[in-house]
Amino acid sequence: MDPLLALLNTTAAEKAERGLEHTPREIAQQPATWLATFRQIRKRQVEVADFLAGAGINGPHAEKPTIYLVGAGSSDYIGRSLHHLLQSKWQCEVVPVASTDLLIDFSEYMLANRRYLWLSFSRSGDSPEGVTVLERALAECPNISHILVSCNAGGCMNKVVQNRGNCLSLVLDDATNDRGLAMTSSFSNMVLAGQILAHTWSLEEYEPILHALVEAAKEFLHRAAALASKLTTDGYKRACFVGSGVLAGAAMECALKLLELTAGRVQAMTQPTLALRHGPMAALDQETLFVSLVSSQIQRRKYDIDLLHEIGSKELVRTRVAVATEPHGLCAEADYVLAPDGTYTIPDMYRPALDVIFGQLLGLFASIEAGLKPDNPSPNGAISRVVQNVDIY
Repeated sequence: MDPLLALLNTTAAEKAERGLEHTPREIAQQPATWLATFRQIRKRQVEVADFLAGAGINGPHAEKPTIYLVGAGSSDYIGRSLHHLLQSKWQCEVVPVASTDLLIDFSEYMLANRRYLWLSFSRSGDSPEGVTVLERALAECPNISHILVSCNAGGCMNKVVQNRGNCLSLVLDDATNDRGLAMTSSFSNMVLAGQILAHTWSLEEYEPILHALVEAAKEFLHRAAALASKLTTDGYKRACFVGSGVLAGAAMECALKLLELTAGRVQAMTQPTLALRHGPMAALDQETLFVSLVSSQIQRRKYDIDLLHEIGSKELVRTRVAVATEPHGLCAEADYVLAPDGTYTIPDMYRPALDVIFGQLLGLFASIEAGLKPDNPSPNGAISRVVQNVDIY
């Protein structure tokens, strides 16, 4: 039986005992929730377009704002999975900035005479850093417009932005507000929300891409689950994820899922494809699982394949996995090629929501293999669903 389906079909009592009530379902539900997110934001298209126009997005180039994509942890990686697309579609400067950096160095990031639009991402809307920097920005910086994308209508950040003319809140369906510790469907749905925002004035262009993502994910989920389940029984102590462009952001999220869900028992690292040779390659060994998110764009793809080939020829790792939408030419350079069965035209800028599914599933099955409870995999309380105990200075 499909190992993900087997978890989903486990009795309610066993799910509760093994900490499997939420995480498997939240991973599996993603294709369906993506469609719901699209429908939800499409209903507000006119409102969103008016707000973006007021923020200067479709105005003269000299008057366009600088865009900051703000979040912490996985929510920071959302921004790193979106910045190329938003910059391309909105034709203005787009910069991912972690809220953890803004908290410490707020004044260094803000120029008094510059116009800004912050897109803040937060599953709970209760991250101490996110709440603090948002409140400070609202109090001190009238030159910033704000869009909040979150999954929790009751979150502090959502309450803070209500009834403010320079703020727009997009709270996604409650189903995306993952109850498990690790962000899974919340991550991919907020990425989708960012993609939809990028296409505010061209939803007809985005809709076929969305449907390709949904159909590809339906196939990919179960192929990825089978491979993840197999690999996590092979005793890897480390994993390395690489990708280029926005797929580097997806690689970061994959690494974090494996680290979080195994409570660090499987150490995970990540680098952009071309950066790995500049020192970090020294960490690869026979106990390392190597995963490359292989680009569909011709030039980037060549670099990805060259790195797979070099790691194989040097016998640096035991197993190389290539994650792709186009498997052509990869079988000779990877031990496993993971791709949907069908042929899908999904440019790299839209792939992070799809590619992270493999990292999520590796984390899920590695957590089970380690004897942990995936819904709450931190037995010593080192991490929690919402970050706690952050003193604000």
